Amino acid sequence: MSLPDRNNPYSFEDFLTLLHNFDFYANDPFLQKTLKHFTGEEFYELDRRLRAFSPKVSYRWRPLADRGGQPHKLPYVQHYDAYNRRIDRIERSAETQQLDNEIRQEALFSSKVTPWENMAKRYLLSQLGEFGVMCPLGCTEGLIALIRQFPENQTPEIKNILEHCTEGLNGDFGLGAQFITEIQGGSDIPSNLLEAKPEKDCYRVYGTKFFTSAIHADYAVISAKVSGNEKVGAFIVPSWLPGDKEREIRNNFRINRIKWKMGTAEVPTGEVEYDGALAYPLGPRDRGVAHIVGIVLTMSRIAIGFSSAAMMTRAAREAQLYSEFRDVFGTKIAEWALANQQVRDLVHESQRCLGGFCKIYSLFQELGGRLQPGLISDEQPEIQRKRFLLRELIIIQKLVTAFDTVDVLRKGISIFGGHGVIEDFCALPRLYRDAAVNELWEGPRNVLLMQVFRDIGRAAEFYPPDLFLRDLLSGAPEAKIQEMVNRTEYFLAEPPFQKLDEDSRRRAIAWESFIVDIFRVYQDTALKEVGPEPIVETQKMSLPEIWGDMDLEREN
Repeated sequence: MSLPDRNNPYSFEDFLTLLHNFDFYANDPFLQKTLKHFTGEEFYELDRRLRAFSPKVSYRWRPLADRGGQPHKLPYVQHYDAYNRRIDRIERSAETQQLDNEIRQEALFSSKVTPWENMAKRYLLSQLGEFGVMCPLGCTEGLIALIRQFPENQTPEIKNILEHCTEGLNGDFGLGAQFITEIQGGSDIPSNLLEAKPEKDCYRVYGTKFFTSAIHADYAVISAKVSGNEKVGAFIVPSWLPGDKEREIRNNFRINRIKWKMGTAEVPTGEVEYDGALAYPLGPRDRGVAHIVGIVLTMSRIAIGFSSAAMMTRAAREAQLYSEFRDVFGTKIAEWALANQQVRDLVHESQRCLGGFCKIYSLFQELGGRLQPGLISDEQPEIQRKRFLLRELIIIQKLVTAFDTVDVLRKGISIFGGHGVIEDFCALPRLYRDAAVNELWEGPRNVLLMQVFRDIGRAAEFYPPDLFLRDLLSGAPEAKIQEMVNRTEYFLAEPPFQKLDEDSRRRAIAWESFIVDIFRVYQDTALKEVGPEPIVETQKMSLPEIWGDMDLEREN
């Protein structure tokens, strides 16, 4: 019972103390254990570097990300200056610019940063959401990977771009973007109409890109067709030519407007109209689709994998901390069986997402951290099969975990009750919107589900489907592997995407469930390899007897 009190003494200070003093790395035992499992001897130096880096994310950059995402601080374009000169200046909030500048100075793509360090630091950063920085970093990584795919064709200009984006030039680090989508089709890259006209050692591009994120970047990977050619090529377009950035003279293109997006709102997304912009080709002019999808978009899909795990982790952690703090009907939220199980489910989802991602990333590093455009290579059959396995795992991870993240964030918000939708109380609504947009980047779910089916059929000659499934699910119980192999044969016997009738629709939905089930087994196998560990440092848990160790074999 409680008597009336006009001076209500209730305070959130105990919860805020836990929340704002939480170090995203040092206070997350499961993250440390996972990295140690997959990095081996490298872990000890990695651990040292992450302990130095994480306080910046947890204490300095977290509040900046929260403030920079407020509606009145979102980016916009200023088309003209006071003298009626066309400048198309992208105006961003002071918080977003500060985050951008400080994080660029971390030189995440330099030779001094190992691949695991790069990934782990960006995982920590992704717990803050998009906040105008993470999408451009992912695009920059794809641009770097595409340039490195063609070392023999690197002109002085291309080498300078690579240096700018990796080691930096005079302390300034370049930022990349990818402008692929045109109004007639998003994922349908072969339908692109942008024209690239040859001019001596370069090209001039003409036409419009309809959905171009990170419009403030220094360089953009674009898709375009060379004059008179039906095939798509890949090019790099600088936003400014040398000496023009300071004068705000763009490289013969206009930004028509900034899109009003549901999420990832801090990163400016626009419509670009090229009118003879200087462009540098990368790779064969008729192989752009393979290289853009197989390298640039695939690198972004990898980034979506760890960003999904990161946002899930933050949702699970903050829901757990709040449930242990908040009293409802005279009892902590965490002491109610249903809420307790819901939070346990959130923790489980976040852990298996991170475990599954790190297992995939470990295979990526085993293969030299290099992607292969297309299905076929001239490598040994074993390596060729591993590259195909990696390709499909990256696609499947993206379509499953990006979808899961939205669900996890929604459930995390519900633990907060009404406070969960108050955006200056809780960061999860902003991450929820980011996750919803993240699910659409680099191929929506339906497109990727069909892609996996086609890939398995096309690769059957050198990688029989049953062998592919057994390799993918290596370490899982034999009965589960055999079940998945049998289900694969069912779909291959009668493809679900070739007709439009009731049976085909039913089989297509069943294929979606099957792919999710496959990846659940993969994730659970990875999580079992890592072993149980909490996501919140034990001594900070107020109810250890309730939370205990996560049950890896929990029944659904």
